[in-house]
Amino acid sequence: MSTENEGNEGNAVPSAPSVPSAPPVPAAAPEGTPQGAPPAPPAAPADAPTAQVPGAAHQEGADPSTAAHEQYPYAPPSPQQPPAGSAAWPPPPPAVPSYADGGSPPAWGAPVPSDEQPRKRRASGLVAAVAVAALVAGGVGGALGYWAADSSGSGSSGSTTVAASNSPKDFKREAGTVAGVAASALPSVVTIDAKSGDGEGGTGTGFVYDKEGHILTNNHVVASAADSGQLTATFSNGKKYDAEVIGRAQGYDVAVLKLKDAPDGLTPLALGDSDKVAVGDSTIAIGAPFGLSNTVTTGIISAKNRPVASGDGSSNKNSYMSALQTDASINPGNSGGPLLDAGGAVIGINSAIQSTSGGGVGQSQAGSIGLGFAIPVNQAKNVAEQLIKTGQPVYPVIGATVTMEEKTGGAVISDEGAGGTPAVTPDGPAAKAGLKAGDVITKFNDTAVESGPTLIGEIWTHKPGDKVTLTYTRDGRTETAELTLGERKGDS
Repeated sequence: MSTENEGNEGNAVPSAPSVPSAPPVPAAAPEGTPQGAPPAPPAAPADAPTAQVPGAAHQEGADPSTAAHEQYPYAPPSPQQPPAGSAAWPPPPPAVPSYADGGSPPAWGAPVPSDEQPRKRRASGLVAAVAVAALVAGGVGGALGYWAADSSGSGSSGSTTVAASNSPKDFKREAGTVAGVAASALPSVVTIDAKSGDGEGGTGTGFVYDKEGHILTNNHVVASAADSGQLTATFSNGKKYDAEVIGRAQGYDVAVLKLKDAPDGLTPLALGDSDKVAVGDSTIAIGAPFGLSNTVTTGIISAKNRPVASGDGSSNKNSYMSALQTDASINPGNSGGPLLDAGGAVIGINSAIQSTSGGGVGQSQAGSIGLGFAIPVNQAKNVAEQLIKTGQPVYPVIGATVTMEEKTGGAVISDEGAGGTPAVTPDGPAAKAGLKAGDVITKFNDTAVESGPTLIGEIWTHKPGDKVTLTYTRDGRTETAELTLGERKGDS
């Protein structure tokens, strides 16, 4: 939901630990890319399981100047995967979404140069290139204008141009138009520059969450700078502020920052209701694709409840979401930015894309092919409130370990959990509801469950304490069980 953002080709890992008892830990995708073109990622172990787990590439930002002159030569690293047979939670980022036939490695943000001087020179190079183009166009226009005036006769002194009845400055852009929504939302959207302690990092997006200066974004946007790095947030008017991480949830891929010395008069973006979004609704995405801040793109809601899993490229920990799918153009750098409805309300946080890029050395960074994914804002809001309140995430759980294989017809409860622990946690929600190892969960409330990642994404759209109904099969028979979701605090 790259970056903002951002699947990973490879073999699926063996059964993952309990969905509820051990939610994913820090991961991500459009930010924190190493500087320079990294070597090709190592091939997956030959003896790894053959099933693949759904995934999507996170959106990450790149330095705009680099984009202009080097055509994005960076090939970001793929998330590391544990050796075959590892039971560490959570499993490595899945290769492709369960609904896709193929995928690509996460497209992390292009590195942000640690030496500011060369960066400025490259930026001025971009300006120079634009200026040359303008001069060329101006030269052609001038020559044609002279020809028209000269051919009209030497005695003519009247103007040869025709003025439009309404110039752009006279247009009234209503609040419901794309231009009206963009004009209203842009002042509340920030471009986030994240640098780790060694100067490496990337660019992402965020938006004003409240008047106190909290900024909502993706965890993978800030993960590289969360502990000892530097974070800045730049508004559309060019004003830049230092920021600090208040809390982050790797499993949800959500993070909350707070501006240092936040200015007065901040205007939070209005939050919509992602549960009421319908396929076909108009969408507007704002972000910094490839470092091009304050970029506005449009599209529609292409689908809802897409199971998407992705990693941050720096660990073997995953994020899961039941995502909103949109065809609005989302690229590396859009991660953490708002996905708005036609009225300008936030309905999602842009986090990931499906890309055809192979991601190998010498290849371009992944870009939009019209398959973007966003975290539903209802879920993001719940996580943000928890992070602001306590600084740590809380995950709802069912207390059972499921396999992460695709095309199993449901989420299969494993024979055992991580480190040889029971697959069904004793006295946990699933155990109290009568579930056992080998049961195949096929529905979560009214939503069909196709795999383990699908189940996790659905569970995490709820809160601890919610009552849910699971439909499962055992020995060819279909059964149902009602249970109350438990909870787990933190990402570790």
